[in-house]
Amino acid sequence: MNEIILMTLSGNDKPGVTSGITDILAGYQINILDIGQAVIHNTLSLGILFQVPAQSASSPLLRDLLFKAHALNMHVRFEPVADEDYQQWVQAQGKSRHIITLLARRISAEHIARVTEIAASHGLNIDNINRLSGRIPLHGEQRSTRACVEFSVRGIPADAAALREEFLTAASEHNVDIAFQRDDIYRRNRRVVVFDMDSTLIEAEVIDELAKEAGVGEQVSEITESAMRGELDFDQSFRRRVALLKGLDASVLEQVAQRLKMTEGAETLVSQLKALGYKTAILSGGFTYFANHLQQKLGFDYVYANELDIQDGRVTGEVKGSIVNGERKAELLREIAAREGVSLEQTIAVGDGANDLPMLSIAGLGIAFRAKPLVRQSAKQSISTLGLDGILYLIGFRDRDGLH
Repeated sequence: MNEIILMTLSGNDKPGVTSGITDILAGYQINILDIGQAVIHNTLSLGILFQVPAQSASSPLLRDLLFKAHALNMHVRFEPVADEDYQQWVQAQGKSRHIITLLARRISAEHIARVTEIAASHGLNIDNINRLSGRIPLHGEQRSTRACVEFSVRGIPADAAALREEFLTAASEHNVDIAFQRDDIYRRNRRVVVFDMDSTLIEAEVIDELAKEAGVGEQVSEITESAMRGELDFDQSFRRRVALLKGLDASVLEQVAQRLKMTEGAETLVSQLKALGYKTAILSGGFTYFANHLQQKLGFDYVYANELDIQDGRVTGEVKGSIVNGERKAELLREIAAREGVSLEQTIAVGDGANDLPMLSIAGLGIAFRAKPLVRQSAKQSISTLGLDGILYLIGFRDRDGLH
């Protein structure tokens, strides 16, 4: 009869531990059924589930493994596994898996306790925990740090909406971000990322900046805020705001473009995405003049925005062509995906306003970035505590992969 044994090994990490142990197993012609290894602060934990063939005796094997562990100055433990327990474990494979991503400037035990408590209460079992962010210094400005822990969980929550609501509440209470997404082939194979521009790629609302120059700043800001909260029809509010810019000297556009501040992490995110082969696009309810400025600076593949009508060096208070509103953004996302030969599941959409919700809802990964409450509650995922480069964590990117 075959024996099944779980061996766990722990101690100071050093080269040659895994090779030394598996070399002994190889000498006994052992079949490896499962293996996992992790290193935390130079401490190695190695687990190997193996099968001892009927023709081999386990006693000499375990003796040799004990001697090897002693020579390596490692602690070792053996645990027999019943055949029925092993069969149950085998039958559990293929069950639905999800990824929970916890993001914050610094992660505390309270944060992890809350996330794991919610997961457990919904019947989700944690298989793996990984730190995606770099090692955090004890001293330094918290605003400049970034922390991310990823949990791989197994199971299907009975009430996905309730689970999401609890994660949203916990994120708000603890000033962290918590993402919950299905771990499938699409998550690991996103190919297109589209961005809103104003208050997403850049910190300002360009139309507000132009309004200040035209002396109608307060009037336009009030309309903008109301529109972003979803209280006004976008097309109507947009035309009202643009009309207030009538007579503005067109030379002001360049002045505003030069002083626009990029959102934290925007340049890092776009450069990493391009290096990884992603196609990127700006889908903006703002203006082409400023979107083209960003394209030249960061190298976006596609740009769609509204074109201000300018005659005799003055803004007329009108826009050329149809308005890029929420519905148009979703339509453009579909067109870009089709052009690139990818499914919508392979796309990511990022935005902050109510007019971004249509594209966020159809993208494989829709992310509300530093968004208003209505948008955060409606989007699949949200990031509010970190910069745009935090999005890289949601696709499984690690700091050691190149993120700085």
